[in-house]
Amino acid sequence: MKGVVRILFICLMINNCISVVATEEKDFETAVRESVSRQLQLYPQSTLKDLYKNFFQDVFGPGHIISDTTSAGNYLRRELASYNEISGDLTEPLGWQHHFLRVNLSVLKTGQISYPVFFDAFVRSVNGIQPITVPEWERQWYQIEAIIHSMNLSLPDYERDKQEIHERLKRGEYVGHHSLLFEENYSPHYRIISREIFEKELLPLLK
Repeated sequence: MKGVVRILFICLMINNCISVVATEEKDFETAVRESVSRQLQLYPQSTLKDLYKNFFQDVFGPGHIISDTTSAGNYLRRELASYNEISGDLTEPLGWQHHFLRVNLSVLKTGQISYPVFFDAFVRSVNGIQPITVPEWERQWYQIEAIIHSMNLSLPDYERDKQEIHERLKRGEYVGHHSLLFEENYSPHYRIISREIFEKELLPLLK
């Protein structure tokens, strides 16, 4: 009898584990679909490259552009001086976990947040990055891309972009860029800020 009870207990544990895994996979897929839908609602001209950029930015944050803080600061000041028209949402959650946000540079253009405070938050956002290797990210991206494929979105140049991203990852490169179509239609001006830092330090300044 004890053996039967033990077998039933093991079966119950296995079923519970399978249920948990299935729930996690469903949550992942749901989160990815919601992120993709949000991007396409805000930016209908997005391509696979732009969706890739959204997800990789939430994994790697702003680290790839802050290796040299002086250069990063100079580039930000030049960008601020390069345009006058302000458009777009104040913030955009990134990826499927939303560790980072795109924060519109309008907060600087309108003086809502001072440059030193904003830039300090931008630089410190690197500290919130959880290290991940390119091969690990490659595996995660393939899962994300499979979900995007299943959504039948008819993205422009989908196959070409898919192959280009694949080749880049095989070379050990994870950084992606907005598509020319995206740049021409939306002219984005933002910086990536840790959601935790934004909510604790910058959001109160905007109220």
